[in-house]
Amino acid sequence: MINKILIAAIFLNTVFLFSQNVIVESFGTGFTKPVNIQHAGDDRLFIVEQDGKIKILNANGTTNVADFLNIDAIVRSVGNEQGLLGLAFHPNYSTNGFFFVNYINNSGDTVIARYTVSVNANIADSNSGQIILTISQPYTNHNGGNIVFGPDGYLYIGMGDGGSAGDPQNNAQNGNSLLGKILRIDVGVATTANYTIPIDNPYIGNASILDEIWAIGVRNPWRFSFDSTNGDLWIGDVGQNSKEEINHVVNGMSAVNYGWRCYEASDTYNTAGCGNSTNYTFPVAEYNQGGSPYKCSITGGFVYRGAAYSNFTGLYFYADYCSNEIFTVNPNNAYQVIQNGPFEGGISSFGQDVTGELYYSGLYSGEIYKIKDATLETEEVIFIQNITLEPNPTNSKTKIKTNNDNYILRKIQIFNVLGKLMQTVNIKNISNYELNLSNFDKGIYFVKIHLTNNKSTIKKLIIE
Repeated sequence: MINKILIAAIFLNTVFLFSQNVIVESFGTGFTKPVNIQHAGDDRLFIVEQDGKIKILNANGTTNVADFLNIDAIVRSVGNEQGLLGLAFHPNYSTNGFFFVNYINNSGDTVIARYTVSVNANIADSNSGQIILTISQPYTNHNGGNIVFGPDGYLYIGMGDGGSAGDPQNNAQNGNSLLGKILRIDVGVATTANYTIPIDNPYIGNASILDEIWAIGVRNPWRFSFDSTNGDLWIGDVGQNSKEEINHVVNGMSAVNYGWRCYEASDTYNTAGCGNSTNYTFPVAEYNQGGSPYKCSITGGFVYRGAAYSNFTGLYFYADYCSNEIFTVNPNNAYQVIQNGPFEGGISSFGQDVTGELYYSGLYSGEIYKIKDATLETEEVIFIQNITLEPNPTNSKTKIKTNNDNYILRKIQIFNVLGKLMQTVNIKNISNYELNLSNFDKGIYFVKIHLTNNKSTIKKLIIE
């Protein structure tokens, strides 16, 4: 009974570290305001920095010294919501070398441009830029910024409502404005035009709605993605001052009106000139701003389709930028939401690698984090008095010592108090091991010690 009480105390002190489904570990560091993560069909990750650069993060966690692309001179990144905001590789990138970016130019307007990789696969031709589309922005916020190729091969563009507060120009419900919409264009047709309109865009022939528009009534769709298995679209839409929302678009749906500014999520906002509520599609999940930890702005993510964590399969991941919590939505269980964290970094975007594993970018930490399943470990966690950390507290090193022949070390993991996995050390069946902590900041950590007998224990570590 005493041991069970002690174990319960350990779990409380770790800020529900091992009671949640998600843990994260640092995968890459040294970035400046990373806002987007993409892959190009290989094992590299392309990290978009808000000021106007794209860097390559390799599968071993190293970052190339040379930028993949640097267009800082033509990107305006004044304020929190401007800058280089989106990246999408053409479905035929491996043969044509085309990729597309979404940025705010020095006039403050949205630009969609196409670039080409150079003869060096790790460096783009910075002189190859061709502007595809420019959209005037009346304010400095709500620029959207996401661009994604859908399973149909068309480019989808997320446009915010133009900014200020409350959509004062009613752009989102105005069919003659590209603001507050999801656009859909064809950039793959050989033509003298920069783009063409897909023949099945839903509003073609409607004089009151522009042909590029695919969906209406979003406020600031900060990250949307297609499910790689079924083609469904998931949209994280930032709210005004009350609600954040998730919209789920089943593959094949189009001509959808998500209701802003008539509605903020499922709440009435400003219904002047609006139609019946049946005209609008309401979110499948939403949450209130405020609370503790404080929530303020949704970051849309992905449906997990990787192979490493079967418990995650089919779950949609999203986050709140302010609270640093990661949530999962299960569309097969009445859109049940599970909360994880808080973590750290200012979660600005999620990304997938070529195998479908998930990552997120920390805007103010400058790190890329890999998302992992906390429940994958199957050992029994027990309190073991005969395993010690000496010295503890320490300032540089500590030795894990076992005073029982039955306790043989297999793996060591170090977590910070926010649940971030800081380091993993795999060990080949020894009874003592010295940890070098010279790269760790001062603070409180938790060391999970895995043993060969399918058991593990947790020890608190103080670095002074």
